[in-house]
Amino acid sequence: MAMRLGFVGLGNMGQPMARRLLAAGHELVVFDVNEAAVEPLAAAGAAKAASLADMARQVEIVCVSLPTPDIVERVLLDKDGLGGGSARIVVDFSTTGPSVAQRIAAGLQERGIALVDAPVSGGTTGAEAGTLAIMISGDETAYREVRPALEATGKNIFYLGSQPGAAHLMKLINNTIMATTTMASFEGLVLGAKAGLDAQTMLDVIKVSSGQSFAISNKIQQCVVDRSFPHRFATALLDKDVRLCLAEGERLGVTMPVCQQARQFIKFGLTQGYADLDFGHLIKILEGWAGAQFGTEQQQEQTT
Repeated sequence: MAMRLGFVGLGNMGQPMARRLLAAGHELVVFDVNEAAVEPLAAAGAAKAASLADMARQVEIVCVSLPTPDIVERVLLDKDGLGGGSARIVVDFSTTGPSVAQRIAAGLQERGIALVDAPVSGGTTGAEAGTLAIMISGDETAYREVRPALEATGKNIFYLGSQPGAAHLMKLINNTIMATTTMASFEGLVLGAKAGLDAQTMLDVIKVSSGQSFAISNKIQQCVVDRSFPHRFATALLDKDVRLCLAEGERLGVTMPVCQQARQFIKFGLTQGYADLDFGHLIKILEGWAGAQFGTEQQQEQTT
């Protein structure tokens, strides 16, 4: 069923997700403060909105994919934004955390707008392929209405209940587990490299053994072993997700010492200039300390 949707935030994730919606036959009205991000979608058939308020006058359902909680809150609760238009459902693909999501849900509800939390996992490759995992919470009727759009962007969709923010907590838990296992994997692989073990062989062993994880089979295999380090997820954004998760743990009285240690290492990476780089680059800190490098530019060629 084709839908007419607005889409705000056309960055690394928003751009390919919007393209998936267009490819599935949905009509799009798009907006981003970066005009250069709008043009490719306009060329693909999307209509351009002059502002968020202009978009809200044209569509009833608005999707957003924005980088940080403060930006999401500012955009969605701006009195000159969605209010006064025809928008009645907001689908938030961003990662804001439970507390912010609850404030946004309450603020939008005052204007008669339902919020569907829809944080995603799977990175830019998943967004491009339409295979994202999407975690949903909020108004169930609104969720059922927008599900055709969700199915154009994600393969695995999980509804976690009507409580605003529940999906964001699930996303934070997922990303914090991923971050922690990735940092631990970096340490072990640099140890192996220092001892002279072959990088690809180490990955092949771990992929069929008990150390297997997303970090090994996806992040490190695709982005690190061949030293390509494509930009998929900025270190600063990963730090934000882990920080928000730990804050929820503290609020609920749950001690998370291992994840705290992973966050300290990621935070150190920010001080070393890695904030805007993909977090795969963090392995270079460990390599520098060890005096050894994991993988080579020729590594991927040897396995293809």
